[in-house]
Amino acid sequence: MVKWIDVSTSKHQLKLFDASRLIKTYPIAVGKILTPTPAGNYKIINKQPNPGGPFGVLWMGLSRPHYGIHGTNNPSSIGKNVSHGCIRMHNHHVVELSSMVPIGTNVYIHK
Repeated sequence: MVKWIDVSTSKHQLKLFDASRLIKTYPIAVGKILTPTPAGNYKIINKQPNPGGPFGVLWMGLSRPHYGIHGTNNPSSIGKNVSHGCIRMHNHHVVELSSMVPIGTNVYIHK
């Protein structure tokens, strides 16, 4: 089976699937109006533990440059439209997600 990630920017949800089976749903923060999270199909291309700055404990880069799925040092932002377009998760959630998805995982972002 192939794992893939579904991101709904309007629902502030990231869902991990194994083929058509839902494994887990996570709350997320997404881009604000001026810097929206870009819709489309991407892949996870790298993983960086402890990236520093506002990115929490882990960064997973997407195939769209400068965008990624990452942790946060501001957990109260989860559930809101606050980022510069990245997908922000609670630190323990992004670590759990990263342990379940390999580099090359498809990420589908939509409203």
